[in-house]
Amino acid sequence: MSLSLDTTGTERTGHESQQGAPGHGPGSAPQLTVVKRKHWGRWIVAAVLAFILLQFVVSLFRNPRWEWDVFAENFFSPAIMSGLGLALWLTVLGTVLAFVFGTVIALLRLSPSPLLRGPAWLYVWFFRSVPLVVLILVFYNLGYLYPTLGLGTPFTHDYWLVEFQTTTTITAFAAALIGITLHEAAYASEIIRAGILSVDAGQLEASAALGLPAHTRFFRIVLPQAARAILPNAFNLIIGLVKGTSVVFIVALPEIFYTVQVIYNRNGKVIPMLLVACIWYAVITTLLSVVQYYVERRFSRGTSRVLPPTPLSKARAAIKRTWNWLGEEEPRTKPTPPAPAASVETSKEATR
Repeated sequence: MSLSLDTTGTERTGHESQQGAPGHGPGSAPQLTVVKRKHWGRWIVAAVLAFILLQFVVSLFRNPRWEWDVFAENFFSPAIMSGLGLALWLTVLGTVLAFVFGTVIALLRLSPSPLLRGPAWLYVWFFRSVPLVVLILVFYNLGYLYPTLGLGTPFTHDYWLVEFQTTTTITAFAAALIGITLHEAAYASEIIRAGILSVDAGQLEASAALGLPAHTRFFRIVLPQAARAILPNAFNLIIGLVKGTSVVFIVALPEIFYTVQVIYNRNGKVIPMLLVACIWYAVITTLLSVVQYYVERRFSRGTSRVLPPTPLSKARAAIKRTWNWLGEEEPRTKPTPPAPAASVETSKEATR
């Protein structure tokens, strides 16, 4: 009989050494219970937030002053739909014109010529400094400064080629669109300029060494790579513009916020009508956020091998995890792999 010393310093016989202690021998697989870490702070904060949210949701249905019947009556009313359509039309036109004009300003700011950089920088500085509502009012009242506009002899009011009345040409819609375009183009130019600067300079040098024309280098090499940096900020600008169209009420343009004001001034239902505007703005913002996610996912194909999961796949995975967690009746265990005693003895016999 031989003696061996285990890790605790206790002497064991050879027979015990070969068979091992109960639960720790070569033929056994002891079960190690995995104990999850308790995050009590998270649960307390989550419970408090859930209580506050539940309290608010209950008040939505128990407080009669919300007047949900007034909300439902006006949510799809023709006046609201007309105002919503005007707000979306201003957003689409303002976005397209702002990014087209902003691209030109960004390219001028990146020009090596100070004669081009200077006016572009001055434009961005001025239109980022003046509030949008002030710009709209200035263009709406431009007829006070220039009763007529046209083409003719320079530095004179002799418009012998083309002449038109300012007040009849620049309507409330035109004033709002001009102000929105010029204001948003200043921000769009900085977004585009930052995206172009994020592209590695080696890409430009390599494309120039291949002899590619300047427009090909920009639209086929630089712009697709810069789009990944441009898109998040561009969508933020568009979402801000959707809500920014509410300032055109200052020139009595009947977009959704102005329409809501007219209705609650007539019926006195302020909160339900403001809730109509809030819900419509939230719906538009949510749809734009969904579009932003899928557009960014498409442009991320060049940087990641595996595309990020879609919201639907995330929801399915969360439901599956929750279902599996609810179906577990016993604590999860991690078995210890048995020692390969038989294979060791076989290898020793082969060596002999």
